[in-house]
Amino acid sequence: MRNYVIQNGKDSRYIKGLLIQELPPITKPLMRTSIEQIDGRDGDVITRLGYSAYNKKMKIGLFGEYDIDDIITYFNSSGTVTFSNEPEKYYVYDILDAIDYERLMRFRTAEITYHVQPFKYSNIEKLKVFSNPTSDITIRNNGNYVSKPIIHIKGTGTINLSLNGVQLFRIDLSTTNSITIDTGRLEAYNGDVLMNRYVVGDYDKFVLKVGPNSVSWDGQLTYIAFEKLSRWI
Repeated sequence: MRNYVIQNGKDSRYIKGLLIQELPPITKPLMRTSIEQIDGRDGDVITRLGYSAYNKKMKIGLFGEYDIDDIITYFNSSGTVTFSNEPEKYYVYDILDAIDYERLMRFRTAEITYHVQPFKYSNIEKLKVFSNPTSDITIRNNGNYVSKPIIHIKGTGTINLSLNGVQLFRIDLSTTNSITIDTGRLEAYNGDVLMNRYVVGDYDKFVLKVGPNSVSWDGQLTYIAFEKLSRWI
């Protein structure tokens, strides 16, 4: 099968003359650490600080007729990318390094470096919606690493939101009936309006373990939905 990438919904197979010669390998991101040696103690103390963003390198080429400007435009981008060796997942990327298009035209080969964030997400996972829920709900992280979802909430008054039996958010819906909480970005908003002062809680602890997770609440909740439930390294 012909290799391809999909950047922000645009498939490389529809870029005239562009050939994906070699896809990046599937790799695990680097864990950032602090390593401390203590006098009188064998070994060392390792503190894990989180996964690093990293680079994925891909080789491209040319065939037949091509428009170099279209190819330059295609790779002058950032956003989300899917590689054909992982067709059901996407990465968040930037292309920051120089690309030698002169070499591409002369020798029909060049290298693209994607700077990707450490986690990948599902292309096929749908928005998980619960309308007028009357009891605790269960959501599932189908990935292989803990995830930090986006939560859409509608209701009235004050909502106390709990995850796996621990209350983590107090949400004030007295001035609006809808708030979105992005636990990864530590932000709350309604459309383009920041709503951080209407949400009190611990964003860092709203983390979905791999497998099923229970969500419960107090208050008049009429709608709750989740994005980015699953995450992979």
